[in-house]
Amino acid sequence: MLDDIDAIHKLDSDDTLGEIARFPGQLRTEIPCEPRFSATSDILNVVYAGMGGSALAALLVQTWPAMRVPFEVVRDYNLPSYIGEKTLVIIASYSGNTEETISALYEAESKGAQIAVISSGGTLSELALTRGYPLATLPKVIQPRFVVGYNYRALLGILQSADLFWGDIGELAEAADFLEEVAKELAPEVPASRNPAKQLAQKCVGKSVVMYAGHKLAPAAYKWKIGFNENAKQIAWCGLLPEFNHNEMVGWLRHPEHKPYVVIDLHSSFEHPRIRARFRVAEELLVKTRPSSFMIEAQGSSLLQQLLWASLFGDYVTVYTALLSGENPAPIDIIESFKKALDA
Repeated sequence: MLDDIDAIHKLDSDDTLGEIARFPGQLRTEIPCEPRFSATSDILNVVYAGMGGSALAALLVQTWPAMRVPFEVVRDYNLPSYIGEKTLVIIASYSGNTEETISALYEAESKGAQIAVISSGGTLSELALTRGYPLATLPKVIQPRFVVGYNYRALLGILQSADLFWGDIGELAEAADFLEEVAKELAPEVPASRNPAKQLAQKCVGKSVVMYAGHKLAPAAYKWKIGFNENAKQIAWCGLLPEFNHNEMVGWLRHPEHKPYVVIDLHSSFEHPRIRARFRVAEELLVKTRPSSFMIEAQGSSLLQQLLWASLFGDYVTVYTALLSGENPAPIDIIESFKKALDA
């Protein structure tokens, strides 16, 4: 099926594959704040409040670039107790109507924090405009999980304006050039015999997927989890090394080897060298109690390239998995139904 272009386009009626292929271009797109963010006092810490796909860009920042101040991602109604006038709170919701994020905005205001907003419209954009908060307006995409590149660029722009990280934002353009070549290799026109994303999808269809990574690629592993959940409509989890070796690996001892799981390990050459050793030894010890893992070696000459390569590769794998299951990857009807029922 994955080599039948007509069948792919018929099932993928919202063109998620096209949206994925445009990810490198998102990284090149400047998303300015209006007005430009300007700190009113020294910034001692940054808190980013966002849910679901809107949180993904902030997770990427936890790997690249290197922040000058503590940076925390909040996926909840409430903010940390330390919030104050020397905290930059970045409020992000693609729709602009996410109730947890709006709650966080009100709390940030009550504590006198410095505030910037990232959104494509809705209540958050209206509040930002009426209150004069710097607002980065995101372009429209088919679902929030596909706005990561734009959101990442918007977030980095805000952080750069306050000189809050070490690193050159110009690296994003180099990474985009690299990713465009990768996308050509993973495109639907490339047959499964030469397309590693299609090959891995064939292993994942109908299974529960468990992702593992070290901390450098943790954001990518989480993005895979979301992709399997929302694109493929399959349950998936992700875990981190080295913490995995201190508890979770024991949990595999009671699972028969042929349980309907797929285990995927994401490797980066920029991780601490002991992380690779931990992957290897765990695989050897669990060889009879869990399925053999698929080891994915992140490609790229820099940490940023490897992080974004792993994210893009996961998007292709999870969309191809959806198509193999006969699913349109884009809709997330149950989430929309949940929101309506919650407000009923």
